[in-house]
Amino acid sequence: MTAAALGTVFDRIRAVGTGPGRAALDIFAIRIAAAGFAYGAQVLTARLMGWEEYGIFATTWVWTAMAGHSITLGLSQSACRFLPVDQARGDLDHARGYLAAGALVTGGAALAVALLGALLLALRPDWVSGPYRAPLLVAACVLPLFSLQDFLEGVARSQNWGVLAIAPPYLLRQTVMMAAMLAAILLGAPAEAWVAMACMLIAAGLAVTIQAGLVLGRMARTIPKGPRRYRWRHWLGASLPIALIDLANAGFTFVDVVVLGFLMPPSAVGLYFAATRIQQFVAFVHFAATAATAQRFSAAHAVGDRTALAALVRLQGRATLAATALVALCVVAASPLLLAMFGPQFPDSVPLLAILAAGSVAASLFGPGEDLLTMLGGERLCAGITLAMLALAVGGCLALVPSLGVTGAALAMAFVTVLRAGILALAAGAVHGLSTPVWSGTSPMSAR
Repeated sequence: MTAAALGTVFDRIRAVGTGPGRAALDIFAIRIAAAGFAYGAQVLTARLMGWEEYGIFATTWVWTAMAGHSITLGLSQSACRFLPVDQARGDLDHARGYLAAGALVTGGAALAVALLGALLLALRPDWVSGPYRAPLLVAACVLPLFSLQDFLEGVARSQNWGVLAIAPPYLLRQTVMMAAMLAAILLGAPAEAWVAMACMLIAAGLAVTIQAGLVLGRMARTIPKGPRRYRWRHWLGASLPIALIDLANAGFTFVDVVVLGFLMPPSAVGLYFAATRIQQFVAFVHFAATAATAQRFSAAHAVGDRTALAALVRLQGRATLAATALVALCVVAASPLLLAMFGPQFPDSVPLLAILAAGSVAASLFGPGEDLLTMLGGERLCAGITLAMLALAVGGCLALVPSLGVTGAALAMAFVTVLRAGILALAAGAVHGLSTPVWSGTSPMSAR
């Protein structure tokens, strides 16, 4: 099928007039704005709470984010795989069924995990160090809201509503959290980690309510009411491996902080966490590219247009590398000033930030191998690779942190990030015959 036919598919999934490049730029702009607010929120909490409480808050939030992303059981990411295909084929009954099933499973699973966690904290408080108990109890309330918002983000992304997908969780939530924290302290609340988590609870509740209303309103026009059909085995068969990938990806984002939480004092965790938050400016490039193109990979594959698919792969890979390198250079150059805002000791994190940024740039050389495996088939292989690399990252951190401290964690994560990207690129080439590294060009593999 020709590129014109693919354009027709995009019309049917309401992507008219929005190319992947423009969508990626919009998403990246919002994520940069959101990162600015998040940076302000982190600086504010670090300044108000001090190293110890900030380290406790950072560790608690890391566990909340890891659990929240994985509890969707992969249904958030799978929305970008199944909904565009169903809509392209005019199969709205299954699209409606997926939306209902995804919301029910995500909300139910998140609520069950939150209740179990709160029960364990109540029955076995000795399992958790005293300063962490109250923040974790509040985090149990945040968890269902976080997971539902993650599912809503996936649904919005599947429709190419990039702004609606990411503005509420990454811009609105951070803004409200910062405002709530300031108000709480001004009203006399203690500058402690549990207060910061309570402010996050307020922010998450407001953000998910607004996003749900907007997404439901738009979906009512895109997929009108009608009968629902369910393919539980098909959906979960693909989504559960993606859930493992999400869990492993969350692990890659936070495993270094988690390991440091066991091996280093909270002050060191806070020092390292500040560097990782600024490094997220670099990681946002890949996020924006994936959010703009993953569902387009699925749509192109659905109509069998391998030429358009290969072109999208090349465009995504090369644009992502160029943008990642540029943003990394800017972030590292500005890092002494950015880190100094956290406190006088935080500029010591500049070398950590440089190592992590270099790993992100090197990984972007290998292109969108993970996106192809999760969107086109091969999610089980991707999950296996990702979990193996996560285990390697844990081992690397455990091996290097005792001797090198926080620098060891940064080195381990940078190395494993690059290794994982390379292996995923090889896997995508083997499974789908598409060469994803940026140097591959138009080859028999990518064109066949």
